Amino acid sequence: MIKQTKSAETELTIEEKLRALYSLQLVDSEIDKIRTLRGELPLEVQDLEDEVEGLATRIGNLKNEVAELEKAVVAKTNEITVSQALIKKYEEQQNNVRNNREYDSLSKEIEFQTLEIELCNKKIREFSAQVTEKKEVMEEAQTLLDERKRDLDSKKSELEDITRDTQKEEENLIGNSEELQTKIEERLLTAYKRIRSNARNGLAVVSVQRDACGGCFNQIPPQRQLDIRSRKKIIVCEYCGRILVDDEIVSENK
Repeated sequence: MIKQTKSAETELTIEEKLRALYSLQLVDSEIDKIRTLRGELPLEVQDLEDEVEGLATRIGNLKNEVAELEKAVVAKTNEITVSQALIKKYEEQQNNVRNNREYDSLSKEIEFQTLEIELCNKKIREFSAQVTEKKEVMEEAQTLLDERKRDLDSKKSELEDITRDTQKEEENLIGNSEELQTKIEERLLTAYKRIRSNARNGLAVVSVQRDACGGCFNQIPPQRQLDIRSRKKIIVCEYCGRILVDDEIVSENK
């Protein structure tokens, strides 16, 4: 069987094009309803996943910083031990000096090592304070991470339930939409999609309701309504740009 080509599709009459467009609008509106049912959940899940990842990275960085600070504390503690050993060594050497010059030299070494110990103790206090501070921040971040993980699990479960209930229906509707789109010439389909994307409610094809456009509700002159019912050309609302169809086409799809 030979597949229908695009040139064959363009042979549709204006009336057939209007019917195809309205049918496509109905299917796409049903898809919109399903996606509205899901609402902002996919975005909320994505935001929570990003936040969870960011918090986990932050906690990992804090753990590394704490580990480095703790290593620095150990290093300074070892330096103190070395300095204490040197002080003891110099004090013992002072007992065996031969002159004041040697004694003074050893006294300066002892004084220097004493200052080194004081400096190391100061650094240890600073590092220890930073460790305490970072651990507190890390604990707060972990608490927040646990909360966000629970929120994420809840939102994911909610989204999965809705998706599971509507997935098959949405897939069928998308298939129907794609099939209908093959029957509409590219220029007209592009216009339809553009109008849909600009319309807040996604309606690109509407009927005349109580002498007014079913999209923006502005009044349509009687002569224009006759033109719409004649289906001799595609007519758009002069106010909102939506494609207009008559009630008979609408009733056929109920």
